[in-house]
Amino acid sequence: MNVLVPLDDSEPALAALEHALETFPEAEITVLHVVNPSVSAYQTEAPYNFPRAVELEEEKAESLFERAREIAADHEGGLETATMVGSPPRGIVEFANEHDVDQIVLGSHGRSGVSRVLLGSVAEQVVRRARVPVTVVR
Repeated sequence: MNVLVPLDDSEPALAALEHALETFPEAEITVLHVVNPSVSAYQTEAPYNFPRAVELEEEKAESLFERAREIAADHEGGLETATMVGSPPRGIVEFANEHDVDQIVLGSHGRSGVSRVLLGSVAEQVVRRARVPVTVVR
């Protein structure tokens, strides 16, 4: 079984990783970080330097992956890591389709009401678009 766990630096994402490791102890788990260039644009100095923004986000991803490896080791498990550039919902679904993923486990940011309507929710979009079962962990 192949399980995909999208990872950002949020507590719900880390909870999703813990859940995947506990629920699917025999599975091959891949931790995916999707670098969103549109978000990175607001976190860099002007003028916007796309290659540098992606580089910085990939460095941050490596730090996230190291934390994920530590969590997996605590559960006596291992995992693979991957990084993509693009829209997180689209990237997660594309990765799942292209890599024969059987299950997606991702964190929910718990957005509700106006925030959810205005911003959308990665989890909500993945649930709607994915061809495989999706578990959303709070």
